[in-house]
Amino acid sequence: MASTRRLKRVVASQSGFINFKSTSDAANLVSSRRKRLNKNKKKNWNKHSDINDVEDFLEDVRHQERTTGGLLSEKSDESLFFLDAGQSQKAEAKVTESVKGKKTKGKAPRPLRIDLILQHDSLVPPPKDVLAYQQPNAKKLRRIAQKAEQLAAKGVVLRSQKRLLNRRPVSKTAKKAATEANNNPDREYYDIWGQETKSSADPWYLQQTGKTLVKRPERLNLKPSILPAVEVIAPGGSYNPDFFSHQELLQEAHEVEVKKKKEEDRIERQLAINKEETATEETTLREQVEGLEEEDSEEEVAANDDEGVAVGAITLAQKKTERQRKREKAEKIKELQQLARRREVEERQQLFQLRSIKAAIRQQDQRTITRQKQRKAKQEAEKAQPRRLGKLRFQPQDMEVQLSDELSGSLRQLKPEGSILKDRFKSLQKRNLIEPRERAKFKRRYKLKYTEKRAFKEIT
Repeated sequence: MASTRRLKRVVASQSGFINFKSTSDAANLVSSRRKRLNKNKKKNWNKHSDINDVEDFLEDVRHQERTTGGLLSEKSDESLFFLDAGQSQKAEAKVTESVKGKKTKGKAPRPLRIDLILQHDSLVPPPKDVLAYQQPNAKKLRRIAQKAEQLAAKGVVLRSQKRLLNRRPVSKTAKKAATEANNNPDREYYDIWGQETKSSADPWYLQQTGKTLVKRPERLNLKPSILPAVEVIAPGGSYNPDFFSHQELLQEAHEVEVKKKKEEDRIERQLAINKEETATEETTLREQVEGLEEEDSEEEVAANDDEGVAVGAITLAQKKTERQRKREKAEKIKELQQLARRREVEERQQLFQLRSIKAAIRQQDQRTITRQKQRKAKQEAEKAQPRRLGKLRFQPQDMEVQLSDELSGSLRQLKPEGSILKDRFKSLQKRNLIEPRERAKFKRRYKLKYTEKRAFKEIT
């Protein structure tokens, strides 16, 4: 840009430069006497430097570029002047026809004022956007393209192109089926709520682009529990139940309470303190005295042992002779032979025990089958039980049962029991949908501070 401006200035400073603006100001023609100023100081540069002539010149150059697309001195005569030879014959004929014929309905259409304002009137071309022509990894892509051209010239096909060529070609003759009418009874049934969606695209393309649906695992289709969402209450829980069904419900509630009582008694027995085993002052004093006496006796015994012990000679292991080593080796070989002979005899004896061995194997298989059945029955029973999902165990809800004297024969006199919200919450826990929880305990960080107000003190 700097070199272009410099070139334009040089061109404009030549004798053939034409000024686009008229300078009729006589004051500019008269040369005034130049003032003598000290230009060594920086503060005088902008203060006493007259650059109006340079700015006017540059403004004139820019104006020429906007209006004519360049400097007038560089333009040719054909672009600046034209020969006015009058109106053409075709135009005259059109004018005469319009005069002789009917009157025109209106004037020639003229552009709107807003369109004229918005019209681009500058002939200066817009600056070239360098970033628009840049391409990321251009050098790498150019190198890959050159390599591909070289391989193509040699007749080598890339693996990616082979994969595309080996793809199953999609039949071009197959056209998109036209939508059938809704009242056509022979049309194909399509379930809009179904899990599977119809896809007519190439499966290889869907796999490569990652648009294929992920197969849902089978374990996600299994319910966490086989229990129903809403359990039907026993017949004895009705507001006007049968006598026997009500007694059965009372028996179940009684068994639950007995079980709770046994658990509480067991905990109390474990935590109970035996008064006979508790230590008293007399027993503690006796234990302390016995400990002192035992320490004194141990010290005396240790002193007597130190006095009676004599320093003995160090016993060294005697070296075995060659005869002893040969005897030990012969005995070891003899033991191995006897062991092998015994195993051989046992294997021969097993031939006569085939019936008993078959019976033992049959019994073992029977035990294995029974264990498998028991394990399977246990697993089926555990499906109906709540699992351990957190650190807390599931605590079943208390049974809602009324005693015989609390029964009422009508719904008006029936006393409501339990809570629907709590029942649903316990049902979610029982069906392994949420883990058992406890209410968060509020722990006060600072103790409460009580102060007496002045008005209260005055009263008291």
